[in-house]
Amino acid sequence: MNVNPNYIQQLTAALSRSTEQQQMLASQLSSGLRFNGLGDDPVAAAQNVQFSAQILADSTFTQTAATTTARMQVVDSTLGSVVDQINQAISVATAGNNGTNNASDQSSVAAELTSIRDEILGLANTTYSGNYLFSGSQSTEAPFQLDTSTSPANVVYSGDDIVNYLSTPGGQSIATNLPGQQIFTAAGADLLGTLNGLIQGFSTGNIATTTALTSQLSAALSQVSTQRASLDGAINRFQSASSYASQERTQMMGNQTNLLQADFPTLATKLSANETQQSALESVIVAMEKQGTLFDRM
Repeated sequence: MNVNPNYIQQLTAALSRSTEQQQMLASQLSSGLRFNGLGDDPVAAAQNVQFSAQILADSTFTQTAATTTARMQVVDSTLGSVVDQINQAISVATAGNNGTNNASDQSSVAAELTSIRDEILGLANTTYSGNYLFSGSQSTEAPFQLDTSTSPANVVYSGDDIVNYLSTPGGQSIATNLPGQQIFTAAGADLLGTLNGLIQGFSTGNIATTTALTSQLSAALSQVSTQRASLDGAINRFQSASSYASQERTQMMGNQTNLLQADFPTLATKLSANETQQSALESVIVAMEKQGTLFDRM
């Protein structure tokens, strides 16, 4: 009978593999993890990397979205106050155009409108966390300055018209700011310019001018309301995207846990079988080393 001369070496190699397997199973049982390195399960390790990347992306977005939404809600509240001031200006200017006011009454109207303009100008220069809300991308510079050297007075915009966007995990781009120029000094709906014209008109008693400009306040109100509606839509999209990202993060974390978590009953069974196999291999190797070969008895 032919005997493989490398039989003991093959048994020793099998024992070595069994020992490695036993160590891996014991490590998994000890750590509670399905694998401890790329070599244990390359496919699962790759999946784990993907899960971790998605969890990080979702976490980063929800945190950024929360901060961004909070700032946008301040913008929304500010624009709500602007709308209130415009409605007040329309009421004051309409009353001033009744044709029965004397010079003193018209001067009082001009003073009220000046107060409203200054209030709106202050709102246009609102800051949040040290940054101006309506400067476009120039958030460190006050966007509006009043120049009283001209008649009527003039408001200068120092910001830009850049709109910033934030991408959701799903790839949707949502605007995060409203440049002040399109709110307070837009062509055809120049709120601050109209107020300056009304102040001069009532100060000089030019009712024809004030009547025409009062109607322009309605156009300015429409412009501000349109911009605010756009902002509210963006806030709603952020909240929806943030909710989705949060749910996806929870799901990914669950998937990752299921991927990484060791199956204790299965591992225990495999380890027991491995120990039995290893014990048998060791017995065979010892017997062969003592007797030369199992086939010597034949």
